[in-house]
Amino acid sequence: MEYRYEKLTEKIYVCASTDHRFGTDAFLLTDFSHYRMKDKACDLGTGCGIIPLIMQKSAPPKITYAVDIQEGAIDQLRKGLEYSGLDDSCGIVPVCADLKELWEGAPLGQLDLVTCNPPYKAAKAGFESVITAQKIARHEIMCNIDDVCAAAQKLLKFGGRLCVCNRPERLSDVIFAMKNHDIEPKRLRFVSKNPQETPWLFLIEGKKGSKSFMKVEPQLYIRSGDGFTEELQRIYDTGKEQS
Repeated sequence: MEYRYEKLTEKIYVCASTDHRFGTDAFLLTDFSHYRMKDKACDLGTGCGIIPLIMQKSAPPKITYAVDIQEGAIDQLRKGLEYSGLDDSCGIVPVCADLKELWEGAPLGQLDLVTCNPPYKAAKAGFESVITAQKIARHEIMCNIDDVCAAAQKLLKFGGRLCVCNRPERLSDVIFAMKNHDIEPKRLRFVSKNPQETPWLFLIEGKKGSKSFMKVEPQLYIRSGDGFTEELQRIYDTGKEQS
């Protein structure tokens, strides 16, 4: 396996590979999650650990369980932590486990925040990569959005938040799965390349045990002229929403 180390800051690097890599959606979801220093958090399907590592850029949660079913992904996360000089004190806890079963000693009913950048495509939908790790990341082979919401429901405390991203065509599936597991959708934001193009992504937050009321936030645009919008540049630069 060939690895490369992608720089997030002067000190923080992500170990990426052909099997486990990351894109803009990871930065958008991290920013959208509004994570806090006092939070106990979990990133399901963490891959190379990009979301927990982005959180390290600014006031990270006190603890973040980084969970993935693939040993190769967890190994890459550990390599990234080691390369960045991050030890146990950073609060990231790598966990190799199936989110459908969780793991022994999982903090059931204790977490403030769960994030997940799930497989976007239903099983058998569209072109499936010949690389098993990429199939798992892109298609609902090992888990689906209902499994993600079921796991989040077990991990979150009352009022705890689940933040996920997905393609617009899956919006009804995500909302149904959240509601099916007592996670009420509360915030929704669409992302498009520019004001002229239709959204290619949505970000949604649900709260465990909350009453029904959802706020649709202003659309997020990626490009402005030949470069990034100011908001996207801030997200890339800081990894944290401005107060």
